[in-house]
Amino acid sequence: MEWIDIGVNLTDTTFDHDQQAVLDRAWQADISQMILTATSLATSHQVQQLCNDLPSRLFCTAGVHPHQARDWTDELAGEIRRLAQAECVKAIGECGLDYNRDFSPRPQQVKALEQQLQLAVELRLPVFLHERDASTVLAEILKDYRDHLPAAVVHCFTGEKSALHAYLDLDLHIGITGWICDERRGTHLQQLVANIPAGRLMLETDAPWLLPRTLRPKPKKGRNEPAFLLEVAGLVASCRGETLEQLAEHTTRCARTFFDLPANHSLQPS
Repeated sequence: MEWIDIGVNLTDTTFDHDQQAVLDRAWQADISQMILTATSLATSHQVQQLCNDLPSRLFCTAGVHPHQARDWTDELAGEIRRLAQAECVKAIGECGLDYNRDFSPRPQQVKALEQQLQLAVELRLPVFLHERDASTVLAEILKDYRDHLPAAVVHCFTGEKSALHAYLDLDLHIGITGWICDERRGTHLQQLVANIPAGRLMLETDAPWLLPRTLRPKPKKGRNEPAFLLEVAGLVASCRGETLEQLAEHTTRCARTFFDLPANHSLQPS
């Protein structure tokens, strides 16, 4: 089997001391390729440096998370535009709206999102979207851009049925993480995930966050990593009535098409 993790925060400091070991465990778990998530100008630089070391296996996004939208300026927009033209960049983002924590003023979140959507249209790149407690607003904004965007994925979907169907009606893709394994807040996803058509579903860890709570034994300090994608996959496959092989085939094909990734002919460490 072959898997693609579409959301890994490999620049997080929790990976500083054993980054290569984390990658080696991922390759051993048949994680063929990864999309490294950028959330700021600094991480947009950092993920590209990591991708340069493994150009057939690591790819990335370029963009600014809504938590950092307060820092958005025309100068920053120009820097993201420049970085987004690198060959390893496969999507604009992580961008979107977070009305749960509101770390940035909402008008500034909307401005940063809309300008990144415009950039995605200009560069013909898909969009890697973040959304918390803002599905109605996000869907309304996307309606004005969707016909011109190549594609868009709602990363780490955690919403309810109405939000899922609103996103599917906009022909968006859906990313599922270990949130589905959380008995406190993710059980509703176990019913909803069966409603996501094959070809629109992708899997991600969002490592080091969202460690699947069903994982045994639990790693020290609760850090998630790409090798644990299989824990998410096992539950998703069960909820969809699919075998792991079936799920791996269509989610990997979907991710490779969405992000325009080259085929990876070897699952051995590079």
